[in-house]
Amino acid sequence: MTPVVLEPARNLPHNRLITAIDTGDAARAHELVEAVGPHCGLIKLGLEAFSALGPAVFAASGGYPVFLDVKLHDIPNTVAGAVRALLPCRPAMLTIHAAGGAAMIAAAREAAENAGDARPLLLAVTVLTSLSAGELSQTGVAGGPRQQVLRLGRLALNAGADGLVCSAAEISVLRDAFGAAPVLVVPGIRPAGAGHGDQARVATPQEAVAAGASYIVVGRPITQAADPAAAAAAIAASIV
Repeated sequence: MTPVVLEPARNLPHNRLITAIDTGDAARAHELVEAVGPHCGLIKLGLEAFSALGPAVFAASGGYPVFLDVKLHDIPNTVAGAVRALLPCRPAMLTIHAAGGAAMIAAAREAAENAGDARPLLLAVTVLTSLSAGELSQTGVAGGPRQQVLRLGRLALNAGADGLVCSAAEISVLRDAFGAAPVLVVPGIRPAGAGHGDQARVATPQEAVAAGASYIVVGRPITQAADPAAAAAAIAASIV
């Protein structure tokens, strides 16, 4: 079995909280970032925001490090071109789909190297946190999320990804397999008592960090709170 050897993560914030700013409204995005930015390690700009606003969405980031979550998934040449096109935006982290295969991931990593020391960390999305075991089976994947996450995780890390995006349920199996080196970013986070929404595999912030998450991603429980700043501050304080 091929061992996974990774570089240490570079210049990453110590604050493990990433707040997801999922809106196509530039003014609303800026308002949310102003409120939550001081309490977060990174700001997540996702597909909705990027589709609506394009690279200009970075103007709403307030200068905070950006986790650009656009989940690139295409043939290797196209993904490499997309990565090169995004480098001027200087995201700190960038997502690609592990299911795109080793050649695609390797092409993305090679393209990202054009940024030199400003290279974004490449995070490979394993199995979306909205998918249950039954829904994953409907796509033709047998064995459940854990087995698929481990399979895709090994493929992605060996191909050059710096880390993985997974649910909290798979953190332990990934840490057992790959140790402390990979950056594990964990969405599907819901504080105790919060609704799950469209997420299937969820955990509290404390559970995810205790299991070994490098970063947790929280969206609606913060951005839809009556006081987003207070909600972000409370979550950040709970995982110190």
